[in-house]
Amino acid sequence: MKKLSDRTAGFTDSVIRRMTRISNQYGAVNLSQGFPDFDPPKEILDRLTKVAYEDFHQYSITWGAQDFREALAAKQSHYMGRRIDPDREVVTTCGSTEAMMAAMMTVVNPGDKVIVFSPFYENYGADTILSGAEPIYVPLQPPAFDFNPDELEAAFRQQPKALILCNPSNPCGKVFTREELVIIADLAKKYDAYVITDEVYEHIVYAPYEHTYFASLPDMWERTISCSSLSKTYSITGWRLGYTIAPPEITERIKKVHDFLTVGAAAPLQEAVIPGLKFEQDYYDGLLETYTHKRDLFFKGLDDIGLIHTIPQGAYYVLLDISEFGYDSDQEFCEALARDVGVGAVPGSSFFREPVNHLIRFHYAKRDETLYDALNRLNDIRKKIMPR
Repeated sequence: MKKLSDRTAGFTDSVIRRMTRISNQYGAVNLSQGFPDFDPPKEILDRLTKVAYEDFHQYSITWGAQDFREALAAKQSHYMGRRIDPDREVVTTCGSTEAMMAAMMTVVNPGDKVIVFSPFYENYGADTILSGAEPIYVPLQPPAFDFNPDELEAAFRQQPKALILCNPSNPCGKVFTREELVIIADLAKKYDAYVITDEVYEHIVYAPYEHTYFASLPDMWERTISCSSLSKTYSITGWRLGYTIAPPEITERIKKVHDFLTVGAAAPLQEAVIPGLKFEQDYYDGLLETYTHKRDLFFKGLDDIGLIHTIPQGAYYVLLDISEFGYDSDQEFCEALARDVGVGAVPGSSFFREPVNHLIRFHYAKRDETLYDALNRLNDIRKKIMPR
């Protein structure tokens, strides 16, 4: 038989999802894959129960149900500071994962180059390769995970077709300052590149940091595809509702790519989430207050145990330094952590282009009692995982 695709020959399974399976295998507290263990807002759940008995069980318009797109456009118009046209500038996708893939396939040709900041969410490199493009990695330097403007311009000199920007960033929690975003914007204009943003954590940004939508910067609307999802904002990761927002001429192409990728997102779920899209600011203030509390609770516990960690500016992930344990493989360490300590984490090497093996990623989108359970288990980490 002929060999399979060269393009996908180097792929592994998702390390994040693998660590969930390993956590389940050992009965570990799963702080690896970033989904909550608490319910979505009651208003959304109440609407879901009614939708089950209403007429929303067949295909919606392929690029999103009309009332969903209108509610989403109204919300994002408020936060992005410009009027978003629900008919010409919005595409509803099966999660932000598909939104990113549709954006990539809309923008790049085989052989093009795409800039990716490292560390990065694992899908970005795969999306680039699946699109037939070549990733150019630019490092973010810990502990603040800033970038070197000269290194970034050196990457732009390779004439990339696009740059992928995750803000706030997964896994390091960096929130790019307006000044940093302006540097990226100026280089995108200078070298005529698109910017594809992943802004899933737009409403989880800790004081004093602030989120700036890249498309809101001067002259950036025309060359930006804004990708996001409702998964983290409303604690509905399993609903797989994402979207792109972009100028009409780009959106028209995304609609066609999306149609052939997935046809459309789940019609009943689009209808059920609309009450959430109409929440007032107090919901988002409460969301941030909740995650600020969880961050402080979890970090105090880590500090009491004496574990060294980063301080994220946004999102709900933390990188833990495991240097003291002397493992050459962070994958082996995470397997031992799940098996012997009972806590699931993601090896940091899956996020970095650089040879980083001393960091692992936890998330804290969990009920307080779940976080306390994880911390109680981690309290014995040095008894159960001996330094090598």
